[in-house]
Amino acid sequence: MPVETANTVKISKTNAVLSFFLELAKNRVLYLMVLPAIAFFVIFAYIPLTGIYYAFTNYNYADGLFGSPFVGFRNFKYFFNGGFQSPVWLLTKNTVLYNLVFIFLGNALQCLMAILLTEISGKLFKRVSQSVLLLPYFVSYVIVGTIAYNIFNVEFGSLNTLMKSLGLDVVNVYATPHIWPGILVMFNMWKGVGYGSVIYLAAISGLDREMYEAAKIDGCNVFKEIRYITLPLLKPTFIMLVLFSLGGIMRGQFELFYQLVGRNGQLFPFTDIIDTYIYRSLTINFNIGLSTAAGLYQSVLGLGIVLAVNNIIRRINKENALF
Repeated sequence: MPVETANTVKISKTNAVLSFFLELAKNRVLYLMVLPAIAFFVIFAYIPLTGIYYAFTNYNYADGLFGSPFVGFRNFKYFFNGGFQSPVWLLTKNTVLYNLVFIFLGNALQCLMAILLTEISGKLFKRVSQSVLLLPYFVSYVIVGTIAYNIFNVEFGSLNTLMKSLGLDVVNVYATPHIWPGILVMFNMWKGVGYGSVIYLAAISGLDREMYEAAKIDGCNVFKEIRYITLPLLKPTFIMLVLFSLGGIMRGQFELFYQLVGRNGQLFPFTDIIDTYIYRSLTINFNIGLSTAAGLYQSVLGLGIVLAVNNIIRRINKENALF
């Protein structure tokens, strides 16, 4: 009996291998088309995973990665020592809260903007509006930082120049940390809302127009059409985009924060995120182990958040879940 079972297992394995090669030969053109994408992820996503080992070493350039002393979790201790006073608490809080605002407020404004553009009847005004909304997306963050500096500079900025002309006291924005969350959110929305609304515009253009015609026959105005037809039909798109965005909830907008805040330590309690901390650890302190430990913590926590949120969505409505 055991011999027969072993023979059966061998035959099933042989058949599985044979069927695999037959499938490969049958659809060889499709597999060849997928090959560049597989090579891309192997080279740029999987092979670099060996760099995780930096987080567990006291790296030095002379000995290299695998020759540097292994220190275990010592690089992580700096994060977690001190409870709520530790860097990890401040960095995680700022990164998550900023991204939550960026994701939910951004998607809400993008959806609103797409609906408003759809309802515009004038073709010329509609095209001009779309162009004006899309333009900030193509502006470099370096230029955004320059614009912010020219507005908020305490001596020559347009904001303080206006306040002086009105007889008001000047405000040193770069020394007032608590107002920077609003400034960062404002610039992020200004730069990304127009581009993000394109997806919602595409979703709205694919909706069945017969429903709107039937609603008009029944006496619905524009607001009722938006409330009872457009918004419910955009709900799956909204949820899907939010879930995709949550995949990067632990990845801060590094360019935005670095170009607007830079290395202004006075603003760090309200503006420091994991990405800027990793950058400073690597470029100022030259601590590769500490920066890799912070990046690994960022990735693992982000993965956990994505899995948890997707599990919640799947329990509420299985069709809207990613997997």
